[in-house]
Amino acid sequence: MAEEISRRFRTISYPGATVENWPVVREVPVTIYINGQDIATLLCLGNHLEALAVGFLASEGFIHHRDDLMSISVNAEQGEVFVEAKTKIELIRKLSNRRVITSGCGTGTSFYHVLDALSVRRVEGEAMVSLSIIQELMQKLTSRSTLYQATRGVHNVALCTAEELIVFHEDIGRHNAVDKIHGECLLKGISLSDKILLTTGRISSEILIKTGKMSVPIVVSRSAPTSLSLSLAEEIGITVIGFARGRRMRVFTGERRVREDAPRPSIEPSSSKSPD
Repeated sequence: MAEEISRRFRTISYPGATVENWPVVREVPVTIYINGQDIATLLCLGNHLEALAVGFLASEGFIHHRDDLMSISVNAEQGEVFVEAKTKIELIRKLSNRRVITSGCGTGTSFYHVLDALSVRRVEGEAMVSLSIIQELMQKLTSRSTLYQATRGVHNVALCTAEELIVFHEDIGRHNAVDKIHGECLLKGISLSDKILLTTGRISSEILIKTGKMSVPIVVSRSAPTSLSLSLAEEIGITVIGFARGRRMRVFTGERRVREDAPRPSIEPSSSKSPD
C-alpha cells in the first residue's frame, strides 16, 4: 500500500492562483484483535502493521514479552491485524474497559490511566548524551524523513545509540510511530535500556508513559513537553530534552544523563522543520 497519494489542489497567492498536484499522506483505519476480541481501531499510515499492533498491545499492557505472542496475522487490504497471545481473557476485558481519550493527533485512544505511570518500573539506564550528539542524531532523523519532506503530514520517531539511528518509523500520529518502534524492538529482541528515543512531536504524558514502558532512559524532541509529562518523567526517572533544534536544546528532567560540550558548526536546511 502506497504511503502517499497525489491530490489536485488550488494554490491561492498574490497576484493570482495556480493549480498543481501535491502528495497527500495516506490515512487508513486498522483494527487490532487479540484472541478474537476487537481491541482498538487505529488511524494510521497502514504500513508496518505487525510492529504497530505488537507495540500498541505492549504499551497498553496486553502483552509484556515476545514469548507472550503465539501468532500474528495481517490483512493489509482489510486493515486488520489478528494477534493470538497468552493473555487471559479476564485481563483483556479489564483493559478494554479502561479506554480514554488522549491528546494524540486527531482523536487518540488509549487504555492506560495516568496513575499507571506510578506502577511503571523506574528507568535506571544510564545512557549519556550531549548537545553535539543530539545535533548529529536530529540531522540524521531529518535526512531519513523523506515522507515528511514530501507531504508535511507525518511524525518521525527513531530509536538511537549515541552514534546512530537503529530503528526508524513514521506515521500520521506520533503515538503510532512510537508503538512501531516498540513493536519492532520486541519482535527482534532489541535492548532498550541504553537507547535514546527521538521524536518530532510534542512529549505528552502518553508518549512519556510509552517511553517508560519501553525502559528507554532518554527522550528527545524538536517540540515541547507538557507539564504532566515532566512530572511523570521525574517520578519514573526519564531524561526529557525538548526544543532540540540546531545548536540549542532544553533539558527539563534527568540532567545527570547530559554532559556539556560544543555542538558541531553546521546549518540545518530550511526543509527540516517538523510537525508539532
